[in-house]
Amino acid sequence: MIRKEMIAMLLAGGQGSRLGVLTANVAKPAVAFGGKYRIIDFPLSNCINSGIDTVGVLTQYQPLRLNKHIGIGIPWDLDRNNGGVTVLPPYEKSDNSEWYSGTANAIYQNLNYMESYHPEYVLILSGDHIYKMDYEVMLDFHKENNADVTIAVMPVPMEEASRFGVVIADEEHRIQDFEEKPEHPRSNLASMGIYIFSWDALKEALVTLKDQNNCDFGKHVIPYLHEKDSRMFAYEFNGYWKDVGTLSSYWEANMELIDLIPEFNLYEKYWKIYTKTERIEPQYISGDSVIVRSIIGEGSEIDGQVYNSVIGSGVVIGKGSVIRDSIIMHGTVIGENVIMDKAIIAEDCRIGNDVRIGVGAYAPSKFNPKVYCSDLVTIGEDTVIPSNVSIGKNTAISGVTETGDYENGLLESGDSIIKAGVRA
Repeated sequence: MIRKEMIAMLLAGGQGSRLGVLTANVAKPAVAFGGKYRIIDFPLSNCINSGIDTVGVLTQYQPLRLNKHIGIGIPWDLDRNNGGVTVLPPYEKSDNSEWYSGTANAIYQNLNYMESYHPEYVLILSGDHIYKMDYEVMLDFHKENNADVTIAVMPVPMEEASRFGVVIADEEHRIQDFEEKPEHPRSNLASMGIYIFSWDALKEALVTLKDQNNCDFGKHVIPYLHEKDSRMFAYEFNGYWKDVGTLSSYWEANMELIDLIPEFNLYEKYWKIYTKTERIEPQYISGDSVIVRSIIGEGSEIDGQVYNSVIGSGVVIGKGSVIRDSIIMHGTVIGENVIMDKAIIAEDCRIGNDVRIGVGAYAPSKFNPKVYCSDLVTIGEDTVIPSNVSIGKNTAISGVTETGDYENGLLESGDSIIKAGVRA
């Protein structure tokens, strides 16, 4: 086996419960984004654009679609005989079998995989962030400081800092302290969940902490190395980065793509985002349709009006329908005379004729107020909505629904319809 200077370990096993019905049957990194991509495409593309050709992808929750999407890594030029991309699910050992129980525990369970490449450095990534970063520049910073661990950080508004792990660094960028989601933060430098470890430091920490319950980098590994007075440095990143872990942040990140001058540019030739693409027919845009400031995926058929929206591939929008400020994912069919405002529609849904989506005034969710806390309508994949019904704001629907599920033809704001057997 040829020795690799740096390999990447991509944590992609998260359930993404804050995305509600969007992740009922799919891991968060496999959720569609931007009409064409899946969330995991961004860190994978960053890896190959940064010259990293060995990536272990750690999967756990609902891995089928993610595994199928990654395949042998062809879209990202990661189909290599030596290195490339390897999917790493939990597996049964000779003496026991256990699920990944924390970010660091997941990495620990794959020590043999990492050791087989004799790396000098290991890059730890999350599979559910939208950003572009040259990891080679971060590695140069790590080497220059002879660091044991380098944490990528970015400035956030002080009032939001308590949501993150926060680092306190000196003028030389050496980390003096680390606080995990502090109530009263002393810094606005938030950890991005991106780490470069020198291999010896990482291995020693993981072996030492192997019996720690739910062993996590932010809660256990980083504090352990800090107590050892390890050389820890903060690499400040000032580009676009977004954690799309909530419905509102996911919707906002998609909507930012259609700004006149988007803050996050998908069209740069020198830093492309790669994805697995299907061989499908071209778009069809009828002469009666209207499209304003929107992304329209390949193979879609548009007979209605689309404003400020992100439309995936193979989507059908019928005559007389008006779609505003919405995200519609691959394979969904929208009937005729549908009026839709601020909705997220997952893959392969069927919306009947004369449906009104996003009507009335906002109301708090009666189902899960921690997840559903904006005026978005969220519809899970493979859902069927019958004709001639109306759906209020801040609602969730998943499963095959019938007219009788809507009292007087209406799902009121804040209500939900989650069919038996459907996770939400």
